[in-house]
Amino acid sequence: MSSRYLVKDLLKDITLTLSPTIERASREAQLLLMYHLNVDELWLLTNQNSHVEDTDKLFKWVERRAKNEPLEYITNRVSFFSEEFYIKKGALIPRPETELLIDEVIKKISDKNSDITFAEVGVGSGIISIMLAKAFVNAKFIAVDISEAAIEIARINIEKFGLSKRIELRHGSLLNPINEHIDYLVSNPPYIANDAILESNLSYEPQNALFGGDIGDEIIRELLDEVLRRDINFFTCEIGYDQKDKITNYLNKKPQISLDFYKDFSGFDRGFTLRL
Repeated sequence: MSSRYLVKDLLKDITLTLSPTIERASREAQLLLMYHLNVDELWLLTNQNSHVEDTDKLFKWVERRAKNEPLEYITNRVSFFSEEFYIKKGALIPRPETELLIDEVIKKISDKNSDITFAEVGVGSGIISIMLAKAFVNAKFIAVDISEAAIEIARINIEKFGLSKRIELRHGSLLNPINEHIDYLVSNPPYIANDAILESNLSYEPQNALFGGDIGDEIIRELLDEVLRRDINFFTCEIGYDQKDKITNYLNKKPQISLDFYKDFSGFDRGFTLRL
């Protein structure tokens, strides 16, 4: 049976439970209660003596977060480019660094009304294709993922933004499901080496969206080969911080291309755009 709490006491109890494992326990206590009550921060700050009932679901959330399960999977929401997206286990949680990938694509195509065809490999939650579809209003998108669970999450987000007619989802590996001509390929592929040791919270995320092979860049190299084989004009891709030299050396043996790298917020190499 649910207990009756004051907001201020509830926040203290949640913070105490989260403190052993969560660095910003007080802030996350606020977020969990805000999501549970569907209120904003101002309401929370000005209603410290209000009563809260029906806390069973909230305390289940707290238990999950105390075990380091990502907050986004618990609340089924994630912020990206100031938009809110649906998320749950089965799709990688979007990172702020991936906003830079979208910025790079927007920089490369000057005509925002162009009716080009984009392909995305590894659609995940759908955030990349959705944000690019909002930027390029006449473009067509074919988004692929090997995970059916990810495709269903992406479908929910695509429908939320009213883009079902412009973003087509296909199940399969890499570019295998796409026979059409592609003008622009985008991808945030798995690029972590299989033997890398990750933080415990990453164990909740889909491992096939994280690990890219024994070296880590195998999938990126497969995509590069496809870009060259299919004469895809542009390819923007996120990479690991230590993969710039490997990719540059791999492409030294290929036909003449233009290759531009970009850095993340910490100054590490985070991605590139290849142009044929």
